[in-house]
Amino acid sequence: MSELEKSDPEKFDLDAYLGRVGWDGPRRAGPETLRGVHLAHALALPFENLDALSGRAPSLDPADLMAKMVHGRRGGYCYEHNLLLWRALEALGFRVSALAARVVLGAEVPESRPRTHAMLRVEVPGEPLPYLADVGFGAAGALLAPVPLVLGAEFEGGGRRHRFAVLPHEGPSPLWALQAYDRRARDWVSQYAFTREPFAAVDFEVFNWHVGTNPRSPFTARAYLQRTRPDRHLALDGSKLTEIRVNGSVTERELTDEAEVRRLVEAEFGIEVPEGLTLLR
Repeated sequence: MSELEKSDPEKFDLDAYLGRVGWDGPRRAGPETLRGVHLAHALALPFENLDALSGRAPSLDPADLMAKMVHGRRGGYCYEHNLLLWRALEALGFRVSALAARVVLGAEVPESRPRTHAMLRVEVPGEPLPYLADVGFGAAGALLAPVPLVLGAEFEGGGRRHRFAVLPHEGPSPLWALQAYDRRARDWVSQYAFTREPFAAVDFEVFNWHVGTNPRSPFTARAYLQRTRPDRHLALDGSKLTEIRVNGSVTERELTDEAEVRRLVEAEFGIEVPEGLTLLR
């Protein structure tokens, strides 16, 4: 049994977590709390892969997640974000399980990508359908609000539009895709695809080791950071800095100076860069 699964929700430092993300609203397990905590987390904690860039998979131990992301000036990638949110939601009284997806953004065939992304299935008391919650997808098409797991409806949250679609594939279970509306392309774009059976936290420990240490993983090769603000989304991919405004305007520039990049990462992304780590490669 993994450290997460055998942990006691009552021992989770909910006050510290909610203080870090800036949520001072209700603490009862209801849709308002789920939406509020989800958005607060997405806006407060950056997406970053600096541990993998340093040559090691980040720890998913609950105490280490708290030390790094709640008490430290760091973010994380999908496993860290969503496992931290998992514990927080359980401490708030929600029933939570995990799902695993293939990131299909830019892929022609869903099965060409392995299952490497973690999301959460959340049951809300009094609600007929479970919700998909995900604060760890490092892209401008990521969810800012949890959405009910239902086909045939569109959802808007934080200025972003999403829906679910079913993709053709060879497996016995329906392959759902989370799609985001691309304003520039004026079309729906699949972000990731998944079936709805639950995965255990120990599965993500294996995925995490693969993504965080495999020399073929993009996360071990270059810096990849994302920060969402109410008015813009900021992304650093290697040396390219991209800013997407809520009105859809996009600006890009190449960064060539290591000192400038470190200052930007610390000031704009809110991340304390580990000593000795080179960001431009």
